[in-house]
Amino acid sequence: MPRTIWSGAISFGLVTVPINVVSATEDHSIHFHQYHLPDQGRVRYRRVCELEDREVSQDEIGKGYELTKTQVIPITDEDLSNLPLPTAKAIEIDAFVPLESVDPIRIAEGYYLQPAGKVAAKPYKLLVKALSRSSKVAVAKYAWSGRERLGLLRVREDVLVLHAMRWPDEIRDPAELLPPPTEVSEGEVEGALALMDTMTIDTLEGPEFTDRYTEAIAQIIEAKREEKPLPQAPEPEQPAQVLDLMAALQESVQKAKASRTEGTSDAEVHELPAPKKKAAAKKQPAKKTAAKKTTAKKTTGRRPRTA
Repeated sequence: MPRTIWSGAISFGLVTVPINVVSATEDHSIHFHQYHLPDQGRVRYRRVCELEDREVSQDEIGKGYELTKTQVIPITDEDLSNLPLPTAKAIEIDAFVPLESVDPIRIAEGYYLQPAGKVAAKPYKLLVKALSRSSKVAVAKYAWSGRERLGLLRVREDVLVLHAMRWPDEIRDPAELLPPPTEVSEGEVEGALALMDTMTIDTLEGPEFTDRYTEAIAQIIEAKREEKPLPQAPEPEQPAQVLDLMAALQESVQKAKASRTEGTSDAEVHELPAPKKKAAAKKQPAKKTAAKKTTAKKTTGRRPRTA
């Protein structure tokens, strides 16, 4: 059972839901320590008081705000837990919005909200049922770790999930990153859509959604432990310069088709739309053709302008 990160309540109008907050994710990464290379001695960071020039224990350490170089205002954990802020002890729901109206770039890490005891069971279930039936998410405010945050409440398998959200002014304007003006043809767009259809799956499960980086680190550790040769890194494919988008899309569809059919015999694949043939030029009357030939003779001496 994951440990409780924070305890408080969800404030929903006049309804209060006591909850405990636990992490909704796990870190399976391989972590390293720092060592002194000549003798493999562990290197640690020590907390040293600058005035006394000695290492201090954790119970001697507190928070403080540097008002001036000579004056520090101490701030205790009790001060932070009793902030003059409504969201210091409650997750206050401010509004309900459709999920599709929230830009995913604003959504951050997630936490499970666990009902705190029997008294919380009924209002908790009420909020779960109401959110599920409305197909909406709740936008809330809460104060953790020294700052007030914006949050998004949703339902996942009958459990409330709180996602931290970034404030609007924390999102950078992407306008300066736009590519130079260019045009793409309708056929190229249809080709890209066909490739997307071929690569569409129903769920983000399976061997292709595993942490290969952690697996590679584990292979290196195991090889060194057994004093075996290290596994060789595969040669990265050099990205080719795309000169013909339609040809690149066609090749991509074929590769995706082959990849999908290897895994499942009934995989749905989509072919690229056939390129539209240009209409044949209509024959001009004989007199106009002759006139064009005459014009061509007069302009033959001109050379095309080079860039």
